[in-house]
Amino acid sequence: MRQIPLLVLMLTLLFPVYAGAQESQPKRWTLRECLDYALEHNIQVKKSKVSLLSGQEDTENAKAQMFPSLSASVSQNVVNYPSNDVATNTTYSGSYGVNANWRLFDGNRRSNTIKQQKLYDEINSLSIEQSENDIQISLVQTYMQVLYAYEAVRINENTVEVSQFQRDRAEELFKAGSISRVDLAQLESQYSTDKYQLVVARTNLDNYKLQLKQLLELDIAEEIEIEIPELTEEDVMLPLPEKDVIYMASLAVMPEIKSSELSIDVADLEIKKAKSGYYPTLSLNAGIGTGHTSGTDYSFSTQVWDRFNESIGLTLSIPIYSNRDNKTAVNKARLAATTSQLELLNAQKALLRTVEGVYLDATSSQNEYLSAVERVKYVEESFNLTQEQFLLGMKNTLELLTEKNNYLNARQQELQSKYMAIMSIQLLNIYQKKPVNVNY
Repeated sequence: MRQIPLLVLMLTLLFPVYAGAQESQPKRWTLRECLDYALEHNIQVKKSKVSLLSGQEDTENAKAQMFPSLSASVSQNVVNYPSNDVATNTTYSGSYGVNANWRLFDGNRRSNTIKQQKLYDEINSLSIEQSENDIQISLVQTYMQVLYAYEAVRINENTVEVSQFQRDRAEELFKAGSISRVDLAQLESQYSTDKYQLVVARTNLDNYKLQLKQLLELDIAEEIEIEIPELTEEDVMLPLPEKDVIYMASLAVMPEIKSSELSIDVADLEIKKAKSGYYPTLSLNAGIGTGHTSGTDYSFSTQVWDRFNESIGLTLSIPIYSNRDNKTAVNKARLAATTSQLELLNAQKALLRTVEGVYLDATSSQNEYLSAVERVKYVEESFNLTQEQFLLGMKNTLELLTEKNNYLNARQQELQSKYMAIMSIQLLNIYQKKPVNVNY
């Protein structure tokens, strides 16, 4: 019976250690988790959202210009008369007023400004979308590089195991007099080289993981690991639409294209605003006021009442000569509109280059992958046969190492084409606003 409390005590003592070990394990990130986290925490995305809020304030301010303005004024004055001929050397006076001003007509400048600000809000909203696209593209690229690096490490680990086996077997053959010292030295050298390549592969993996961590903007103390999915040939050889179909879809959905199109509309409104300088402006003015002065026979309240006044009037301002300001503004606005059209054309060309490049990477990598898979099958078979023949003394060390390097190169080509194809497919999904395959 005493053993039961002792067992409970041991479990109680060990549980915090086990729990602490569990907590110390770094979080394993899926691609979906990376994307969701980055879209929520990325600084550039947050800055774009702040810019949208700032622009919306400008829009509200532009709308407010359509209403009258109202202001109140209070002034107090002291006047000193140094002459001895006056009864009172110092007088006090005050004036009080409330004034309103309402611009009735200004050549539609204010209404066009409101339209412009609404377009700017749409552009700022598209800027958020573009920032989100940028971070998704970077994450997909880096995530695939991490997956590639993980597999590269596994290949190099297997290579080191094979090299160690060959080196150990060569030592036995050397002791038995079946191979020369030179053959043994070559295999020992290859073993050292393979161990070095494993170190390089692990370093590359750490670098890519660091890049992914920095994209997620994680704290310096946080470690990052990712889920390693099981990728099949179906993932690599996913059918793609025609290149022109992808490009037309991208033109319709990519935010940089929409933003450039809206910029042309903004420029057209700027021309209209510049032309409004040729039109007269009409304003309605109204106000009430009163005042008082000391040194009179009237009381303060009597003066305030007697001086109470009301006013209303219209002000028409007609531009006659503005030192070419209006003409210059119109001409520059037209030039800006031309620039906006060129910017749209440039954005379309840039998107075309990007889509064509990614599409070429995808199709080429798919073709290379099929060839690489077939090559790996035959090269692996040749390597295994050569290794068996070497152990039987039928092949020399140079032939063995040549076949081994051919096999490793084939595996690397297969790996590279595999992840290049998957990455390119996912990038094409982003450019078409299709969901990224989060199973990776």
